[in-house]
Formats: sequence, structure tokens, C-alpha cells
Amino acid sequence: MENKIIYETAIILISGILCGRIVKQIKLPNVTGYLIAGLILGPSILNWIPISMVNGFGVISDIALAFIAFSIGCEFSLSYFKKVGIAPIIIAIFEAGIAIVLVTGTCMFFGFDIKLSIMLGAIAAATAPAQTIMVINQYNAKGPLTSMLLSVVAIDDAVALIAFGCATTIVKMISSSKVSLVASLFNPFYEIVISVIIGGLFSLGLVYIIKFFKKRTNRLSLVIAFVLGAYWVATKLNGSPLLTCMAIGAVLTNISDEADELNKISEAFTPPIFMIFFVISGAGFDANALKGIGLIGVIYVIMRVLGKMLGAWLGGKVSKQNKEVCRYLGPTLMPQAGVALGLVVVAESLVPEYASSIRAVILCSTFIYSIIGPVVAKIALRKAGEIKI
Repeated sequence: MENKIIYETAIILISGILCGRIVKQIKLPNVTGYLIAGLILGPSILNWIPISMVNGFGVISDIALAFIAFSIGCEFSLSYFKKVGIAPIIIAIFEAGIAIVLVTGTCMFFGFDIKLSIMLGAIAAATAPAQTIMVINQYNAKGPLTSMLLSVVAIDDAVALIAFGCATTIVKMISSSKVSLVASLFNPFYEIVISVIIGGLFSLGLVYIIKFFKKRTNRLSLVIAFVLGAYWVATKLNGSPLLTCMAIGAVLTNISDEADELNKISEAFTPPIFMIFFVISGAGFDANALKGIGLIGVIYVIMRVLGKMLGAWLGGKVSKQNKEVCRYLGPTLMPQAGVALGLVVVAESLVPEYASSIRAVILCSTFIYSIIGPVVAKIALRKAGEIKI
């Protein structure tokens, strides 16, 4: 069994690298290549990675989720938000919140289960900025829209993680008939507060201990230990592991002058972990589930985009942005990948009866957004007059 795991891991990494390189040639993000590699190797096509092997890589998923959340937290610098003001926060809350409401509400309107609707709605909040940033860099886009876009995507996933943490608590309450009204009101508050406390304490501990170690390898080991340790403690204390790891990064980046260095050190460790995670996510895709997701898949793809566009427009109006930002910011927020796929793993554990449907919807929408998202972003930036073609 051990030899088979080693063999499968090697196949996963090689296929991920090759497919990532191939899709890069057609201007698609690497994560799309990783998902395609998993789809080809998984039970739906070649079955080189059987479903039992997908389940066996659960610990890799936990590690990947922990460091995805940690990296998001590291972007949460108070000095940065003092410089750009409150407008990006307002817009991020509006675009994520309205996407959640539209996806959840429309799914429930068409008769889908409330737990499934809430989970899909919460995942809809997440945005993957990589494709849009690629367009910005390729065409050297500059202007108010570009500046606001970069600010919004810096905090969008943080908003998404907080929203998802609240959604998971609600789903847990719905699933348990023994939960009292007091507990229903207290649980979301407890989960957020305990997660922030755990993350803050672990971050303080890391900042103190790291002073005694200067070697990069030792520092990398400490970062891994503290992030994974906090993830485990949050699980045991019924907090949100994702919010906890995000809190570690957020506290670290605001209290330590070495935060950037520690984040860069961790980035040397995470690429193969993320690659395995996304290939495994693709391998876990059940092609047979496509038959049953027609309507809900269409609802998710359309309502999420409408929510992002309407939310960005309203948020822009509330924060008094110019008409180009209000009109064209929403379309640039279409792409979705890394964080959303990570949240799928958590959602599947909460509503296992809908696991295949959730994975199918998110993977299909990820492919769609990855293909059309950069094109739409390019058009929006051009119409705003911030790129010349």
C-alpha cells in the first residue's frame, strides 16, 4: 500500500506539472491544468487514481487548506488598508454578500435543499484573482479600476472565509435537531471569536520563538508546525480551522517585521502540496454527477456572476467611486479556483449526501470561469480605458 501511495504521488506531481505547462500555453491558469490532470487520472477516465486513493489524501487537503487560509491572512495588512481607505472593504462585502444571497435564494426558490443551497451560496463568495492579475500584467493596465480591483481581491477571500464559517455553523444547526435557540445564536459568535483567539495566540507564540532561529529551514519547520498546530486546536475546540489559520497570517503581518520573509519561506513549501490538492480535487470529480446538476449548475454560474456584478456596482455607489469602477469592476471578479475548491472539501464533510453534486458544480463552474474570466476582464479594462489594444 505504501509503495502504491508513493507511485500515485509521483504520477500526480508529474501530470500536474505537464498539464499546468500545457494550459499555460493557451493563457489559462495552472490550477485549471491541475484539475484537468486529476480528471484524466481519476475514476471518470483512466482510473489511475481510484476513489479510495482520493480519500486517502485527506491529510494533504487539510494541509493545503491551512496554508491557503494562512496566505490570505498574510495579505490583511492594516497599513495597506489605511492607505487605500475603507472603499475596498465595502465593495468586497457587497459583492460577496449579494453573490451569497442570490445563489442561496435562487437555489431554494427552485426547491433545492436548504443545506445544499447555503453551502453553494457560501462558496460563491470566493474569487480567484490570479487570472485577472495576469491580464493586468500582460496589458500593463493602469487606472482607478485596476487599483480598486487589486485592493478588492486582496480581501475578497478573507470575507469569503468569514462568510463560509458562519454558513457552516448554520448548516450544523439545521442538521442537528438537538440545538437550542440560545445555542443557535451563540455558536456563530463563538466559532469566530475562538478562531481569532487561537490564531492570535499561535501567531504571538510564533513571533516570539522565531527570534531564536535564523536558519531558513528551521523557520520553515516552525511556520508549518504552528499553522498545522493551530488548525488542529481549532478543530478540537469547535472553531473554524480556516479562520484560525487566516488569523495567524493577519496577526503575524501586523505585529512582525519578519512577516513577509516568513510568508515567502512558507511559499517554498506549499507549491507541491497545492498541486497534489488540486489534482486530487479533479480526480474526485464524478462525471456521473453531471447528469443531475443541470439546473443547479446553471443557477450557480449565472447567479454568482450577477451577484458579483450587482454587489460591486452597489458597493461602488455606496463608497462613491467613479462610474468606470462601478460599471466594470464586477465582471473582473468572475474567476474562481483555489479557495473555492478548498471550501468544497469542508462542505462535503458537512453535507456528505450532496458531496458529489457540490464537487461537480464547483469544478464545472471553475472550468467555465477560468476560460471566459480573463476574456471578460480584458474587455472590462479596455472599456474602462485602462488598457490599449
